[in-house]
Amino acid sequence: MTTRSWDFLGMNLDHQPPSKLLQRSKYGEDVIIGIFDTGIWPESRSFSDEGYGPVPSRWKGVCQLGQGWNSTNCNRKIIGARYYPAGLDKADKANNYMSARDINGHGTHTASTAAGAVVEGVSLHGLAAGVARGGAPRARLAVYKVAFEGPKKVQLASAALLAALDDAIHDGVDILSLSVQYNDNSFGSLHAVQKGITVVYGAGNSGPRPQVISNTAPWVITVATSKIDRSFPTAITLGNNQTIVGQSLYYMITNESKSGFQPLVQGGSCSIEALNGTEINGKIVLCIKETFGPTADILPDAITNVKSGGAFGLIFAIYTIDKLLSTEDCVGMACVIVDIDIGFQVATYIGSQGSPIAKIAPASTITGNRVPAPRVAFFSSRGPSAKYPTVLKPDIAAPGVNILAATGDGYVFDSGASMSTPHVAGVVALLKAVHPDWSHAALKSAIVTTASTKDEHGMPMLAEALPRKVADPFDYGGGNINPNAAADPGLVYDIDPRDYSKFFACTIQKYAICNISISPAYHLNLPSIAIPELRGPIKVQRAVTNVGEVDAVYRADIQSPPGVRIKVDPPTLVFNATTKVHAFKVSMTPLWKVQGDYTFGSLTWRNEHHSVRIPLAVRITIQDFYADVA
Repeated sequence: MTTRSWDFLGMNLDHQPPSKLLQRSKYGEDVIIGIFDTGIWPESRSFSDEGYGPVPSRWKGVCQLGQGWNSTNCNRKIIGARYYPAGLDKADKANNYMSARDINGHGTHTASTAAGAVVEGVSLHGLAAGVARGGAPRARLAVYKVAFEGPKKVQLASAALLAALDDAIHDGVDILSLSVQYNDNSFGSLHAVQKGITVVYGAGNSGPRPQVISNTAPWVITVATSKIDRSFPTAITLGNNQTIVGQSLYYMITNESKSGFQPLVQGGSCSIEALNGTEINGKIVLCIKETFGPTADILPDAITNVKSGGAFGLIFAIYTIDKLLSTEDCVGMACVIVDIDIGFQVATYIGSQGSPIAKIAPASTITGNRVPAPRVAFFSSRGPSAKYPTVLKPDIAAPGVNILAATGDGYVFDSGASMSTPHVAGVVALLKAVHPDWSHAALKSAIVTTASTKDEHGMPMLAEALPRKVADPFDYGGGNINPNAAADPGLVYDIDPRDYSKFFACTIQKYAICNISISPAYHLNLPSIAIPELRGPIKVQRAVTNVGEVDAVYRADIQSPPGVRIKVDPPTLVFNATTKVHAFKVSMTPLWKVQGDYTFGSLTWRNEHHSVRIPLAVRITIQDFYADVA
């Protein structure tokens, strides 16, 4: 969260001295981040412009006036604001501000995560207390409201998104952070990249199933979601003095008489049918979801059913979902999530007692290496890309679980790819401030090739799934983002933006569609290699540019995917004042004749100062149909 996630990533603000990257970048000073979202709440303390200098002279944007938004709502922090209501019907317009003002809260949350100013003493009723701030707290914000409240969900029109992209390019943004899931905009984002703008998208929240990843164009940075080293343990004491622990954001004790033991009942799945005939008023209800399914529908229904019966609390036993029940969902009621095995322990206790009772204590906050992290979140969308299988996606993972950030005049938790995306945008802002001459591709390469694949104990990073497993490139791309290392990557895989057109043909019909063209896209100089059909020996081209010490020697370290023999030619790269770019070829040969599955490896260029690692994903095939990918 804003009070923890940046420290977890090594971007320490309170330490003396602060993070070197924060110092070198001057906290992202004057870098302009464009936020495509539901708008912004300008009165939030996270958007104070105290101490800021004049708006950068290169800025050409506007402060569009509208409902609840006047010229004073833009300042030296929020330097631009636009909104795009095209496609909204009359009823939807009545439920939204016809301005850049945020009625939903989502856009305010993402903007403060990327570039919120430093705000002392933030917590949610004592939970997650700390200093709230964005990754680049001195960056400027330009707000493009492209999403609006609809009858059931947020609405997003392709015309609005493309119009906003056009305006943002004209306005002079440096980075675009899009916490939206929309696949028909690749042409517009390519235009932005060709103009030197870094475009960051979320991978989506449809995991852990494979091939569900969104926003997979090779010219954008696609962000998976990871967890940080913080939890909210919540103690539940049963009447037999057994104490079990779940997690919650429970903080309220309505009065002393209700702070002790309460009657405990079994509610089954807590559907209306399961609760029929069970008296739950004033009691703690145990709900158990024994089989895995669409959790998003089950949890709200269970909360509604239990609350409507006047229950004091809810203990919900479920497989890991990486999202705590919000305080908004559970107002006036303690809501605790526990593992399935703990749920059965509680059920066993209930069955053994005539009058079972339990007590739920308020949650506490724990941070540090006692909490295994990072891990890929359960809901994070996974590769491979169904649209562009020769482009390895996602690119990178970043924090996005239970993020505490601004909404309205306060601060709330939220989870999803929408939260991980602005973390990467904030890091890119710092890198752009340090390396203003780097291209979008160089910035992306620096982030991917320096990412971490280990947790805080040096063990392989895990991914929450069915079951939990060791993470692979389809879970996290290059790994979990490491901002300080990305500032000094040693080598980068750079791309001339015109090169994308050699591999992808973009046409405008009903939508702007970019399809793979003549040349195999795995020859594009990306910081990864994906081969979906390896049937015989092939050679893949790559080139690296030295951005570190002028005189440097790098040697190839190959971790071959199982079943594939890999050779790099040349195996040693020598850089000096006259040789700054080296091309090389990666030869891949299948060792098996099989209709296979993806296997994974890596290619790392090493010297005494740097390790420049790219992930490899290869599938051996012998026929024209695909095997399962998981």
